[in-house]
Amino acid sequence: MQFRKARLEDLPALSDMCLRSKAVWGYDQAFIDACRTELTLGADDLANTSIVVAEVDGVIAGLYQLDVDGDAAELLKLYVDSTRINGGVGRSLFTAAAREAKERGAIRMRIEADPNAAAFYQRMGAVRSGSAESGSIPGRFLPCFECPLP
Repeated sequence: MQFRKARLEDLPALSDMCLRSKAVWGYDQAFIDACRTELTLGADDLANTSIVVAEVDGVIAGLYQLDVDGDAAELLKLYVDSTRINGGVGRSLFTAAAREAKERGAIRMRIEADPNAAAFYQRMGAVRSGSAESGSIPGRFLPCFECPLP
């Protein structure tokens, strides 16, 4: 698996991958459509955050999007291509994101997670820290986690 910075021409394919990955949890099309804006990566995301792509044999396997502000980082997105879920890509992406955050001076990383991904983040060492309202589905609350970066 190789990691590289995302490029502008990657963004449509990466956005589609995020939507396919979200759909793995059994959400219906109306739900996925409601998430489309929030899961679509644009040029501003590329300019203002770190978007890193994982590739296996030259094919996109996943991505993370990270924002670092001082000693705090926020993992904005971590998505694995639906054909590669449970193959170690998510763990590798999380480890790379935590490493980047730490290298950039962060001592903790905040994560707003899909409820179905909560157990994954806990396995990665994140601790539940509250909840936040979904940016896509009004009235839906997502678990928040914080991961120390020792």
